[in-house]
Amino acid sequence: MAQLKLEKRGHTALITIANPPANTWTFETLSQLRDAVKSLDEDKNIYALVITGEGEKFFSAGADLKLFADGDKAVASDMSRIFGEAFETLTAFRGVSIAAINGYAMGGGLEVALACDIRIAEQQTIMALPEAKVGLLPCAGGTQNLAWLVGEGWAKRMILCGERVNAEKALQIGLIEEVVATGAALDTALELADKAAEQSPPAVSACKQLIQQARKGSMHSALPLEREYFVGLFDTKDQVEGVTAFLEKRKPNWING
Repeated sequence: MAQLKLEKRGHTALITIANPPANTWTFETLSQLRDAVKSLDEDKNIYALVITGEGEKFFSAGADLKLFADGDKAVASDMSRIFGEAFETLTAFRGVSIAAINGYAMGGGLEVALACDIRIAEQQTIMALPEAKVGLLPCAGGTQNLAWLVGEGWAKRMILCGERVNAEKALQIGLIEEVVATGAALDTALELADKAAEQSPPAVSACKQLIQQARKGSMHSALPLEREYFVGLFDTKDQVEGVTAFLEKRKPNWING
């Protein structure tokens, strides 16, 4: 039985973490995630990606700690590398990525959500980066992505003090963008993905790169790049189609090019 399921629904790809009972990550499923996102990047018919967990209790509990029980540094090196490759590939996905958090999101389970553009969480969810409790640290972007989203103070509370947050607190501190009823995260995420599909894919890709550029450099360096990307969109057919459709008062027919 596949531990990582991929299906395509129109312009949206749905990835489901399906490794019961806690939807933990393995070297194989992380490799599959990396390769799946790379493949979706090449599929011009896919504009958005939604990731969720199978079942009602867990989004993902992260890595199975049994992997690290014997203190093998080679295993630690391999797992940290594939975690990084998988989640950094997800962050770099050209379209819109949405985490539909339907249960506990712990450690690497929260880090995969942090690697997405948008996070929708059900009201019963609990989120944490508890690695330091077992002598480890979040090695899949957690220390960086969490601090960027919630600020240094709350990142330190969650990582250094091991504090768990529920959905309401996560919304309050900016960790997630929306709280929904139990069982509603996936449908809400898919609806948002449909909204993303109404946008020009090349424009979305350019905008996403510019927004994420803020993490790497200064606004001073990004503003000229913003203008450069704007002019570059005039090389795309979608730019002509978008403006024409607006003037003709109809929906645009994107070709992602």
